[in-house]
Amino acid sequence: MKKTLILTMACLCLLAWSLIPAGASAQEFKGKVGGGPTGGTFNTFANAMAVYVPKNLENVKLSAIGSGGSVENLKRVSSGESDFGLCYAVDSALGWKGKLPKDETKYDGQRAMGFLYGAPAQLVVRADSPFKSAKDLIGKRVAVGNAGSGAAASAERFFRHLGVWDNFDPQFLGYSAAASAFKDGKIDAFWVLVGYPNRSIIEASVQVDIRLIEVGEDAQASGFYDEFAYIPMEIPAGTYGDGMPACATFQDATILCVNQNVPAEVVHGIMKALWSPAGMEAMVAAKKTFDTMNLENNFLGASVPLHPGAVKFWEDMGISVPDKLK
Repeated sequence: MKKTLILTMACLCLLAWSLIPAGASAQEFKGKVGGGPTGGTFNTFANAMAVYVPKNLENVKLSAIGSGGSVENLKRVSSGESDFGLCYAVDSALGWKGKLPKDETKYDGQRAMGFLYGAPAQLVVRADSPFKSAKDLIGKRVAVGNAGSGAAASAERFFRHLGVWDNFDPQFLGYSAAASAFKDGKIDAFWVLVGYPNRSIIEASVQVDIRLIEVGEDAQASGFYDEFAYIPMEIPAGTYGDGMPACATFQDATILCVNQNVPAEVVHGIMKALWSPAGMEAMVAAKKTFDTMNLENNFLGASVPLHPGAVKFWEDMGISVPDKLK
């Protein structure tokens, strides 16, 4: 009798297992992806990821949610309010150490997955304005990004370093709102930290002749790079119109981050989907900016430890992960 019962239970278990679709786990994972303000590149990626991944992993369902941007995302991801989010590497590092502006909380629940794209600082002014340096904006109205965004955090970091932050009028506007205010003459300049060409800058340039201030020169001369891990770079000539010269600036690395408690197999599966040839092609189709999301750039710029699922993925790809990121 006992032997018959054991055999019956074993058969039932095998039958139940056989009903689970191939490639799916018994438990469905539902997650939130933190994007950014309307009109921003963060939002574009979060939406593309939320659409693509579930089509290729039937046990994973994702929804993209708006946010203020990088700083808000790292806080939400660290707490588990969001499962995934786009964060700038400098913000992540400062949050990890408890050194965000006016916030000593250590946001150490975040983990890195991989590099997406570089986000250069772009400071837009009217072509006929007298401003040659960021220091010339003292007393002026400057849109710096949504409150809680990586753009706003980087702007405060940069302008405070130059001694300008307390001497001008920062406007906390998202990129689209900033472009509209700029066209209407309500602000004198606006700052974005995002891949180029940026839609909001293009939108502003349709009605107003613009140019970019070379913030890279201000950064170099003031020792900004000695204090923060931004990377000097150049926006190519002609990016926002024929005849516009190249612009010296600096960039941050945009990293896809994840909460530490998301199962390793889920993270690994999502990365296999996103960093596959088809996945990378789908992201580039959403926006050309994402063509730097590839195996060669892997976790470039990552400033916090990788998630165990990400470590396994990169090592499966034959890419060594340094001990400090494990």
